[in-house]
Amino acid sequence: MIRTIRPDPIQGGALASPNASTRAPLSACVLAGLSTLTGPFHGAASKLLLMLMQDAKKIGSQQALSQWLSRGQPLPTFGQPLYPEGDPRAASLLAQFRPSDMFAEICSVAEVMTGELPNIDFALAALADAYALPADSPFIIFALGRVVGWIAHSLE
Repeated sequence: MIRTIRPDPIQGGALASPNASTRAPLSACVLAGLSTLTGPFHGAASKLLLMLMQDAKKIGSQQALSQWLSRGQPLPTFGQPLYPEGDPRAASLLAQFRPSDMFAEICSVAEVMTGELPNIDFALAALADAYALPADSPFIIFALGRVVGWIAHSLE
């Protein structure tokens, strides 16, 4: 039987398909999967958002977002191609707590400027901020959910 751990397409790492079919140790397969999360669409997204937030605190949200967009870069943590009507994971999580005023403002300005809604990475960053969690918490929380799924899939 060939076993494969494949990040589902929702996570944005679907092109990385670490294979357990080589009989590599499970830990190596999980490590390969985690490596796919270090890109700007998930792992680095919340860090990029924090950089954007620092700029927003200095020069205002609208100006910070305008500068970001003028560089031709998509806003980190906004939009999810699989959810054109908005990421339900983000909506569900954001409904469970009150994001800080700065997160709420960035969210509002971003939606007006781009039409994009926050994705799960935004919600996790807002959660980490609201509960004073360590800066790398959004990545860890996201990755934890994926690792559990990858292990289960690999063991099938």
